[in-house]
Amino acid sequence: MSSVGTSKGILEIAKFGVYVAVPIVLIYTFANNSTNIKKFMGNHSYVVYPKEAPRPPSPEELREMAKQLALKKKKNPF
Repeated sequence: MSSVGTSKGILEIAKFGVYVAVPIVLIYTFANNSTNIKKFMGNHSYVVYPKEAPRPPSPEELREMAKQLALKKKKNPF
């Protein structure tokens, strides 16, 4: 094997080691001490909903408003 091939092999082994080691370390860190995960989750706000807006009128209220507008137009066409 050439020297370039060997260095690529070592790089692949190192990448695989990181790929395997990182999840193991994270599992150990969070599963071993529950306060760690509480701290981590407490520092991140995931979903923040806006305040509720006023609700639109119901269909019955819309019909009533339409009737009132029609009566006003009937009385004063201009």
